[in-house]
Amino acid sequence: MANLKQSDKLILERQLGMGSGYVLDFSNPSFQQFIFDVCKLDIYDSKYSGFGDSKAKRLRVFWQLETDKTVGVLINELLAYWRTNKKLQGAELTKEEAQIFNDCLRIANRLRGVVDKVKPVDASDTTKDEFLKREYKNITLDKLEIDDAVIEVLKGRLNEVNKGLKNESPLSVVILCGSILEGILLGIALKNMKEFNQSTSSPKDKDSGKVLPFHDWTLSSFIDVAYSIGMLGLDVRKFSHSLRDFRNYIHPYLQVSSGFSPDIDTAKISWQVLQAAISDLTKNKKPNC
Repeated sequence: MANLKQSDKLILERQLGMGSGYVLDFSNPSFQQFIFDVCKLDIYDSKYSGFGDSKAKRLRVFWQLETDKTVGVLINELLAYWRTNKKLQGAELTKEEAQIFNDCLRIANRLRGVVDKVKPVDASDTTKDEFLKREYKNITLDKLEIDDAVIEVLKGRLNEVNKGLKNESPLSVVILCGSILEGILLGIALKNMKEFNQSTSSPKDKDSGKVLPFHDWTLSSFIDVAYSIGMLGLDVRKFSHSLRDFRNYIHPYLQVSSGFSPDIDTAKISWQVLQAAISDLTKNKKPNC
């Protein structure tokens, strides 16, 4: 049995996305092949089915049955797999992601008997002021290659955003920026259905575990998935809090219940997030988009 404390298991499960029975973005065959390549063991052997048949449950039994070294080696390779995917997506780490990754790496090293010389991975720490000072020139929707009719509607809304900023109408700006970004991301998702649906961040039905259809996604879901597949940068995800629930602000009673009272500073952040998102999506288009 591997020497894993309950606190070790909690942080490993968080890092590996095991809460819903999954392990990272592995399918059953790729999960089986990965573990066999690393450990020369078959995770679908009946001895690993004591807790159930999901990938996460089998991995928990693996931790219970195998030696410190075997478990440490596998955890180390899983972390390397996760980190490589992040790099390939061009995604920066948040402070929280970096901290959790480094803690997991220390657990893997302890189990492997490796002297702990973890070099912490870095996290982006852009401040709000730094983000607001960025200039986005020649922002255009035309290069996003989504439906032309939708583009024309979104252009009209962009004009309304500029009017709202000049007239200092923060609520209008926030709602318009949220609706524009949701429209853009839905259009992008429709062009990249496989990538959006296969992301580990995709929202799923609580009962069936299946990915929800796009019309049931929130703006928050679109942002998180676009970030996870490398189409949006960390700063958009980090500073998008004012936009994520924009639909709630349309209804007065929901606005009251949320306690949301936007000012011109909130409007400027929302506008900056929208510009940054358009810039990211233009630069990070997938081949079929």
